[in-house]
Amino acid sequence: MVMKQFYSLMIGMTCLLMMVACKQVPSTGTGGIGADSAAVMPLDYAKGFQVKILENGVRLVDVADPQTDEDRMPVSYHFALVQKGTEADVPEGYTKVEVPVERTLVMTMLQLSNFTALNALDVVKGITGTKNLFDKDIHQHVDDGRIVKIGMEGEFDTELILAANPEVIFISPFKRGGYDAIKETGVTLVPHLGYKEPHPLGQAEWVKYVGLFIGKEKEADALFDGIKQRYLTLAERVAKETTERPTVFSGEMHGGNWFAVGGKNHLAQLFRDAGAEYILKDDNTGGVPIEYEQMYAIAANADYWRILNSYPGDFSYEALRSSEPRNELFKAFKEKHVIYCNMKKTPYYESSPVMPDVLLADLVAIFHPELMGNNYQPRYYQLLK
Repeated sequence: MVMKQFYSLMIGMTCLLMMVACKQVPSTGTGGIGADSAAVMPLDYAKGFQVKILENGVRLVDVADPQTDEDRMPVSYHFALVQKGTEADVPEGYTKVEVPVERTLVMTMLQLSNFTALNALDVVKGITGTKNLFDKDIHQHVDDGRIVKIGMEGEFDTELILAANPEVIFISPFKRGGYDAIKETGVTLVPHLGYKEPHPLGQAEWVKYVGLFIGKEKEADALFDGIKQRYLTLAERVAKETTERPTVFSGEMHGGNWFAVGGKNHLAQLFRDAGAEYILKDDNTGGVPIEYEQMYAIAANADYWRILNSYPGDFSYEALRSSEPRNELFKAFKEKHVIYCNMKKTPYYESSPVMPDVLLADLVAIFHPELMGNNYQPRYYQLLK
């Protein structure tokens, strides 16, 4: 009798909690704004956007630069996502966007990776180009005219843009601009700042941002949850099962300068989670031009050297020496510890933004091969032979 009373009490409490929780979930009606009772959409790592869900179902999306470096985006963006076919008030200062968006243009491979991951390629009606593009479906869309090439930044073909009839255009804004011609079309510009996130999972979480615009919130949430779980599981294992942390540096000489990402870049975080120490400890997040002598002073004795380029043919240590004879002075060169990815042979920017867990596994297999086993097959990074 006592147990029955206990269970009855527990069931009653559970129902009460569920009723309270249901009252807090925003409705999908088309009433007033109700900003005071807006629910905040939880984000785990992304810092560049925030989302509030109003009682009438409208999503208020605020976009701001997640970084504080010199290339910080000078303005913030605010969008009110309203379901197509409904009427809803939009708060002052917000640009109304009817969703789901069915026609859009993208400016970068990173943006394109989000659409591909969400099986939403049909939404993309234009891209800047197909250089280093591997996806056969995208090439087919370009070949048969379903996707048009609109040109590069500063040289966009406005006639092609208008002919594509996009509802919005995803861009990567920064101080120098390059979008004046597009602004004149009157099409809503939607910034995508995943590339400026300081954590690789933050970059990947922008798939939720795209999901909001194209009506694939649930799919994006599920996709990211899987990415996050795989990434964190491996990162935690690395932290628990390794004691030695090799050092690593990145980049190459180009035009007289060495461009290396800063210590707060998502690549630096990726190295740390893979059980290595990135040699640059500064707070910079973007690329930093460094003279060769300065880089050598910092990285001469680093254990590993990461290189990402688009070399025509088979890259080799000889090719690395030919590009800059002094490269052979680095310890990582001497010990054949160059970590390499050729973008002409690997869809790096095309898919890796939504696969940080795979990038992590590739690096762990190099830094701590005992954790991944002899049968591990890298997708992006491997030691240069």
